[in-house]
Amino acid sequence: MGSSSGTTTSSNVQLVDERKMKRMVSNRESARRSRMRKQKHIFDLLTQVSMLRNENNRLVADISITMQHYGKVEAENSVLRARVVELGHRLESLNQIIAIMKQPVLADEPYGAEFIDELTYG
Repeated sequence: MGSSSGTTTSSNVQLVDERKMKRMVSNRESARRSRMRKQKHIFDLLTQVSMLRNENNRLVADISITMQHYGKVEAENSVLRARVVELGHRLESLNQIIAIMKQPVLADEPYGAEFIDELTYG
C-alpha cells in the first residue's frame, strides 16, 4: 500500500504542478492582453489629444477672425449712429424752416421775404 500511496501522491503533485503551470501561462497571457489593451488605450488617448489640439487651434483662429470682424462692424455701427444723429438734427432744422415758410408773411412784419431767403439759401 505504501507504493500505491506514493504513486498517488506523486501523481497528485504532478497534477498540482501542471495546474500551477497552466495558471502561470494563463496569467502571463492575461497580463500580455492587459498590456496590449492599455497600450491601445494610450494610443487612442494620444490620437484624441492631437485631434482636440487641432480643433482648438482652429477655433482660436476662428475666434480671432470673428473678433476682427466684430471690431470692424462695431466701428461702422458707431459711424452710422453718429450719422443718424447728424441727419436727425438736419431733419429737425429743415422741418423748422418748412414750418417758418408755411407761416403767412405780412408786409409790415420786421422779418419779411428776405429773412426767409436767408434761412433757405444760407
